[in-house]
Amino acid sequence: MAGAGQDDPVVLENGLLRVVVDPLIGGTIMSIAHKGIGASVLGSTPWDRLRVPYVSTSPADEVAWLARYGGGWPLLFPNGGDGCAFEGVQHGFHGEASVAPWQVEADATSVRLARRFFTVPVRMERELSLDGDVFVVRETVRMDGARPARVMWTHHPTFGADLLAGAFTVETSARAVTVDDAYDPATNPLRPGATGSWPFVPGRARRYDLSRPKAPVASLAYLSGFERPWVALRRLDGAVGAALSWDAAVFPCAWLWYELAGTVDAPWFGRAHLIGVEPSTSWPGTGLANIARRGGPLLMLEPGDVVRTELRLHVFQPTGPVHDVDKTGRVTFDRIDP
Repeated sequence: MAGAGQDDPVVLENGLLRVVVDPLIGGTIMSIAHKGIGASVLGSTPWDRLRVPYVSTSPADEVAWLARYGGGWPLLFPNGGDGCAFEGVQHGFHGEASVAPWQVEADATSVRLARRFFTVPVRMERELSLDGDVFVVRETVRMDGARPARVMWTHHPTFGADLLAGAFTVETSARAVTVDDAYDPATNPLRPGATGSWPFVPGRARRYDLSRPKAPVASLAYLSGFERPWVALRRLDGAVGAALSWDAAVFPCAWLWYELAGTVDAPWFGRAHLIGVEPSTSWPGTGLANIARRGGPLLMLEPGDVVRTELRLHVFQPTGPVHDVDKTGRVTFDRIDP
């Protein structure tokens, strides 16, 4: 365990994994590396981020947020997507949690983060720990307000680095896919608003296979129909894989964001190779006010509510297609006959 001061990055490691956490900017998980494999799995942005907390509760727009975004695994709460005025409160792009400083305590076995929010009457505690080759995130939300509040709660792990450095595939237990109906840049191969069964959705020209995205692509879709939710990314040469699993009772859907050299505008300039797998309470990723207008799902917190959840990320060396992810967060592989 390393970390010289309250605001310095903190390192959590065991014999297999090394994790770097930044408590100053959103408690973001900046990197996860498997020491035995010698590979990192979280992606980074192709620019130098500002490591300075935002002066307000959260950035008003995407550009201000991106200036502090370096990739990795931010937490989006109590908003996700566009900034908006909602129930008398101004929420910034991707919400207060993603850019605010968090209180931090660390020891040899865990990193503990805490924040009492400004934009909603909520306290959140996060515990990050390691279980061999599995990274574990446990979170508790405590509602302290006297009136109900509707929120979004989304994890934003962004994969890249060695995981996308060779040919790869995306595998999941999701059964259904819905393409975002508004996000439609020039390199989006998907038909906005289309629906399909994993891995295929209608595309602009032909059916598109989401399990094998090809650069350049910039797209956004939503995965649903989970029984026990997981998404895995696996290098086809067997170099490295990562599987994220989570609690469907809290996060019934996942945003699937592909940014593979697809956005040429600043600050991307066609240089990013990132895949976001983002378990969420809500969709589409367009902010609280827009989801409420559309009748979409939001998390209702009643006075005194306590909500607990857990996510697990397994970093592994693949021996074949991923068949499932067990309750410990570890993958099992399909049997391949010799």
